[in-house]
Amino acid sequence: MPHFSRTRCLLVLCLSALLTSITHGQSPAQVTPREAGFASNALERIDTLLQQAVERKQVAGAVALLARDGKLGYLRAKGFQDVEAGKEMTADTLFRIASMTKPVTSVAVMILVDDGRLKVKDPVSKYLPEFKTPKVLLQGSGGDRKLVPASREITIHDLLTHTSGLTYRFMSQEPFDAIYHKAEICDGLTRPTFTLAENVRRLAALPLLHQPGSAFQYSLSTDVLGRLVEVISGQDLEAFMRSRIFAPLGMNDTYFDLPAEKTGRLAVVYEPGPDQHIHRIGEDPVQKGELIYCVTSPYRGQRGYCSGGAGLTSSAGDYARFLQMLLNGGQWNGTRILKPETVREMTSNQIGDLPSLRPTDRFGYGFGIAVAASKDQPASVGSYSWGGFYNTAFWVDPDKKLIGVLMTQLFPSNHLTLVQDFQKLAYGAIQQGD
Repeated sequence: MPHFSRTRCLLVLCLSALLTSITHGQSPAQVTPREAGFASNALERIDTLLQQAVERKQVAGAVALLARDGKLGYLRAKGFQDVEAGKEMTADTLFRIASMTKPVTSVAVMILVDDGRLKVKDPVSKYLPEFKTPKVLLQGSGGDRKLVPASREITIHDLLTHTSGLTYRFMSQEPFDAIYHKAEICDGLTRPTFTLAENVRRLAALPLLHQPGSAFQYSLSTDVLGRLVEVISGQDLEAFMRSRIFAPLGMNDTYFDLPAEKTGRLAVVYEPGPDQHIHRIGEDPVQKGELIYCVTSPYRGQRGYCSGGAGLTSSAGDYARFLQMLLNGGQWNGTRILKPETVREMTSNQIGDLPSLRPTDRFGYGFGIAVAASKDQPASVGSYSWGGFYNTAFWVDPDKKLIGVLMTQLFPSNHLTLVQDFQKLAYGAIQQGD
């Protein structure tokens, strides 16, 4: 096991104390892996997994976190935040969490629901008039296409569940790739010269892939939700999240616009080369087909573009507090963020039998929901999870009272099984009888 610096050890104990006090309401105390319900020798296998990934040059570095019943049992930083500079990864390194922004934005929307300022059944056009009278582009059996009025308006429920009929520019198929290209739609992975409001207006003018509510299609729906929060609250999305989520949860390292004094803590993004070894991604925008991303987006370019679907940077500790709040039924350290029934609604299947991105999953409000057991997915039925573009991931298992977070900065990463292997080892480390 590697030697931790005094600063890093203090950080671990601080996070441990914070998580310990959440559910038990007692004074902060140091927690050992055993007290958190983990076997120390089994956790060492996670150390080995992460270290081997670094040594094999599969990732530059990683931060992994496990908590049970509000107690931090494992927090490790392995490898490098910046390989070329020889800068080691630390437990408080910051990461571009991309689509792990979606659950946070969904919570922001549901806060407004709890406040009585909107209902999930409301049509989006009630707040964003540009979404009135949507149209669907139907494709006939002979390859012909026909633009028809939608059978109904898009609702906030549709946006929360990605059943709106919207898509992503980089995920869309012909002819939607050309349609989104012509409209210069931003997927939230760059800083455009126009505003979020303008991007949403452009999106609203485009045809839908399918009738609202009829299919699951991962999409820019959550960016529309972010804009909706801005319109209803009268604040930009970052300001609303700061006052209603980040400040109450002590998420002091979570931002859309990363402050200049914190950019030195942001991990570098790498990509696999032909040999599958990591290579640094440059600071210029990268374009591969309709996929456009730029690693400097958190701190360079027009500020104030808050992509509700992909724009946040955060740390493992910050995100763990957000997840612990959900596991606590919407409460953190005596402060209520959401009603317990709202958390149950968000973390339950909301799309019926519609297929999601994985065969064993359905979708709630901002989360993938495990609805079936699988040998490849050790999480209990009812667990909820999601990941991000740059290879960040989390899951929450209410049955085991378990939280897992893994942060790296790598794209693409679909050649690796690091997240799945980490999860399997995490369950293997739970003490027998727990």
